[in-house]
Amino acid sequence: MSEDKQEKKGGSSAAAATQHAEETLIAVRKEKATKIRGRGENPFANDVTSGEPLVDLASARAQFDGAKNAAGRYDAEKVAPEPLRIAGRVLFLRQMGGVSFVRLRDRTGELQLYCDEAVLGEAYARLHEEIDLGDIIEASGTAMATQKGELSVKATSFRLLTKAYRPLPTKTSFKDVEARYRMRYVDLVANREVATVFRARTFLISALRRFFDGKGFLEVETPTMHTIIGGAAARPFKTHHNTLDMGLFMRIAPELYLKRLVVGGFERVYEVARCYRNEGLSTRHNPEFTMLEYYQAYATYETLMDQTEAMLRAVDEALAAALPEEHAGWAKARTWSFERFVRVPMAKAIENALARSGLPPEVATKVADDDAPIKAWAKAAKEKKREIDWANFRSGMKKCDSDGERVFCAYEYLAEPFLTADYRTDDGSKSLPVFIIDYPFEVSPLARKKDGNEALVDRFELFVDGRELCNAFSELNDPEDQDARFRAQVEKKAKGAEETMDYDADYVRALEYGMPPTAGFGMGVDRLTMLLTGAASIRDVILFPLLRPEASGS
Repeated sequence: MSEDKQEKKGGSSAAAATQHAEETLIAVRKEKATKIRGRGENPFANDVTSGEPLVDLASARAQFDGAKNAAGRYDAEKVAPEPLRIAGRVLFLRQMGGVSFVRLRDRTGELQLYCDEAVLGEAYARLHEEIDLGDIIEASGTAMATQKGELSVKATSFRLLTKAYRPLPTKTSFKDVEARYRMRYVDLVANREVATVFRARTFLISALRRFFDGKGFLEVETPTMHTIIGGAAARPFKTHHNTLDMGLFMRIAPELYLKRLVVGGFERVYEVARCYRNEGLSTRHNPEFTMLEYYQAYATYETLMDQTEAMLRAVDEALAAALPEEHAGWAKARTWSFERFVRVPMAKAIENALARSGLPPEVATKVADDDAPIKAWAKAAKEKKREIDWANFRSGMKKCDSDGERVFCAYEYLAEPFLTADYRTDDGSKSLPVFIIDYPFEVSPLARKKDGNEALVDRFELFVDGRELCNAFSELNDPEDQDARFRAQVEKKAKGAEETMDYDADYVRALEYGMPPTAGFGMGVDRLTMLLTGAASIRDVILFPLLRPEASGS
């Protein structure tokens, strides 16, 4: 038998043994549930609202903050024997003679249950005969501190609320990434730091809402099913409405509907919008994701740059206030800083990058020529420790149809990959956020052209730690210009381009009623969560990311 077959057989045998062991444990736990039913109790009880109110574990702890000593331990003499009724999942159960210690966890934290056989009597035996790790129980008792200074509840009674048939994995055993994403409900229990990231995401979204609500913005909801493709350049998901017999697209962005509202007089609007793009998967891309988009009348993209800096700092400060200990750890590990933000025109970013790469200016325009000295350029850049993707750079440049597209292509390959290296704090220890501004109009079909230079538009993208975070621009409100831009998109689609917008006649009509000077902004909420919590993948900040169907037999 070959080594590969032996290894495969060995792996299958180990998996089968693991499955058999789990099935045995499940059977034992089901027998315990049957026993509990046999004496007239429900192992899946629901009468938790009767009796004294349940106290969450964090509130129980908070009652005795004044009983802590300098070392953070609880003084037994200062912990008054207040009555408490608590509930939570059993994480740990240890017996020492006639006393057992049970660690409980609820949504707010953890607390120890102190179970004394002398107090519980016959019920004490059931603690070890019927209660398993993962079960959810309730207990009544009084507050106390152990000899080691651990705040506890001395149980006078307890009962099972929910029997967990499947045993919880240990923190060290549940590390398979796909299994964690697929069974997030287990991941949240087994890996506590995962739950912290998702709490952070919730606090972050709340902070964004407070920021915009405080500036007079109105939160709205716009359609997630569209009749045409619009608002961004991306491939959509398709769906169908049976009654109307009408094909629809899941939205790729809420932009055009939000701007219709600006026309209607809602001059400051925002949406925390679920969006869908039928594109590839990566550490930064998931087919469904969350965006913050907002539109502000009588503002420019420069207004929005100032506001973006204030918004990001405000959200980070709110996160620090909500999760101080966790935020301190994330902040310490950051390779970037909000100390200051840099604003760089795209053409200047290319110029700077060429200089730092030891390359002549003609690289940005001549790379697609058949006689371009790419090997010499590559050698010069390598000496400056700049690894440029020359093959894809050249291929991309050959597909460009305009000067503006060529400028954007040059930026993508020569400048963008090196933003973290080129823009640093004064001491050089961390990278700075970079606003890349003034994009070619050919790659910005919804942005307003610059006064005095119609080859460019008033647009910025913000990059933090090398990741694109925000996209914003002064909005195009000239209906004739917008009509021409839509038609150019249609022409590109006719030539085979996939990531283009359709012609939106109703939106052009809306502009003909008059949209005030407006600036608009879009940001990936998932990416912001990744940035502030140090998550490496977008799947780490989406509770249930899209995965392939689970293999049969799993």
